[in-house]
Amino acid sequence: MKFTATQISEILNGEIVGNPEEEVFQLSKIEEGNKGSLSFLSNPKYEPYLYSTKASVIIVNSNFVPEKEVTATMIKVEDSYKAFSKLLEFYNQIKFDLKGVEEPSFIHKTASLGDLIYIGAFSYIGKNVKLGNNVKIYPNVFIGDNTVIGDNTIIFSGAKIYSDTVIGKECFINSGVIIGSDGFGYSPDAEGKFQKVPQIGNVVIEDHVDIGSATTIDRATLGSTYIRKGVKLDNQIQVAHNVDIGENTIIAAQTGIAGSTKIGRNCMIGGQVGIVGHLIIGDRVRIQAQSGISRNLKDDATVQGSPSLPYSDYNKSYVHFKNLPKLIERLNSLEKELRTIKEDQNER
Repeated sequence: MKFTATQISEILNGEIVGNPEEEVFQLSKIEEGNKGSLSFLSNPKYEPYLYSTKASVIIVNSNFVPEKEVTATMIKVEDSYKAFSKLLEFYNQIKFDLKGVEEPSFIHKTASLGDLIYIGAFSYIGKNVKLGNNVKIYPNVFIGDNTVIGDNTIIFSGAKIYSDTVIGKECFINSGVIIGSDGFGYSPDAEGKFQKVPQIGNVVIEDHVDIGSATTIDRATLGSTYIRKGVKLDNQIQVAHNVDIGENTIIAAQTGIAGSTKIGRNCMIGGQVGIVGHLIIGDRVRIQAQSGISRNLKDDATVQGSPSLPYSDYNKSYVHFKNLPKLIERLNSLEKELRTIKEDQNER
């Protein structure tokens, strides 16, 4: 699909400098621009590319004044980065504007489908499933019985949604995601063998949640595992049974969260973080990458680190570690006193 500079400027409420009829049909980085591509300039260090790029249209800030001749058509806007982001959103709306049911696919007769639905080939829609308006189900998706999915949610190829899951509006579920699989629950018997504890709860995902590829979210033993409104999960994250992740929390890849831990609102959790079970993590907590969390964290805490030591040794070492600045200060003071004593003795 092609757009002219005039059409783009109307979308962005921008001012054209150059040919208003210049056409574009793809997006690109400014340094990789070709004829027919649209790009943007926001970071000043990329300005040299503006004078050499082959891109047809460049979005720039309204206060930008070029130092050399620019062959591309420019569209001046208040904030070029935000404007380009708006175009990306517009592009996705067009890209995801799929409708209809492809064959072969299976839709149980008791399933309820909203308007403007898309269901890709080889997908399975189970008993009593309810799909809202404008839901997009890409090929090879499994949706188990009694699942409810809200309006404008997109589920990409290969995702598996187990029975009784509830997914809100405007969510993005990427390829390979598994939602509602059994939690890791076992109980040892008299012989020391582990017997499986049935997991009969479900997963509830609220509105505006994004879930990255190959992330797994386990169903609760009883009740629900909750992913609250606005949460963003990266790829390859493990969320165990009965975990509750608060609104607008963001978690980077390869983090593992053990069962029944509750994470507050607006937290930021780095990659490869390990969080043990049954903890309470407060609001606005920051956890640095590769940290190991084994204790409750209060609101606004910022933490880092996870030394791998035997458990009892670690607890003993941690007492000294947290006092290390004071110990160094005392050591420096003692060294200073010792030098003074030696100097006094030499003078005698």
